[in-house]
Amino acid sequence: MLTLWDLIEPAARRILPGLSRPAKVAAPVQVAPVVPAPQQPKLLANTQSQPTAPVPVASPAKTATPRRRPSVAIQKPAAPAAQASSAAAPSRAESAQETYDRVVQHMLTTHKIRVRRWRTAMSGVAWYVEYRDGTISRLLESPKPKGPMSMAIFLHEVGHHAIGFNRYKPRCLEEYHAWRWSLDAMEAQGLNITESVRYRMHLSLWYAVSKARRRGLKMLPVELAPFTERPAKIRATDREQPRRALIARAGTIRMTHSSASPVPPIAPPPPARA
Repeated sequence: MLTLWDLIEPAARRILPGLSRPAKVAAPVQVAPVVPAPQQPKLLANTQSQPTAPVPVASPAKTATPRRRPSVAIQKPAAPAAQASSAAAPSRAESAQETYDRVVQHMLTTHKIRVRRWRTAMSGVAWYVEYRDGTISRLLESPKPKGPMSMAIFLHEVGHHAIGFNRYKPRCLEEYHAWRWSLDAMEAQGLNITESVRYRMHLSLWYAVSKARRRGLKMLPVELAPFTERPAKIRATDREQPRRALIARAGTIRMTHSSASPVPPIAPPPPARA
């Protein structure tokens, strides 16, 4: 194969006689990089005599930092005596209105009575409706119990349903037993029975006896003998005296279920500022 030097060698020797032929330089050989073959794990018969090759560990990938759960204090179980005392003690004292609401719900549920409406006046009425299939709907109207007077009137109407209509004759005797049932229920529930409530009961029974006499009542029941005269109005000075002295002097309410506890005196008003 002719090269460029073979063509220009005669002319070059003429000009430069001592010129020698350049040595041939081999072309550079490109060597491919050696890639190490992946090492495969070898099963060793005796792992104690021959060390195992290190296993390559991959770089840990970035993962989301787990959220820390809120620490919850673990309470130790209380002693049996402490648990019994905590269960027996109420969380808080029941208010007067909550007591009234509880008694109302208990009476309506026990005797299956429905309130048609709550009245604004201190009066009430009780009746029932009997349908052809034999079912009975018990209804009443009364003031919503918010104090001793409204509670007494409400329980008086409940007493008509609890005792039963047309069970006692004459009508004034049924009113007497309804009032007696009302006051007995108030005492059983621990409710306060004021002198105003007893005065209202006496006045109601006096009106019932007077109406029965006008309609021709011939024989007055023994239970209604104390209610033949109109009761005297309760004055402010009478409320400051014990109830026993008031009943003995005025000769008003003499019920077998009445309480003998005196009425607490009314505190005097504070002195006026100059």
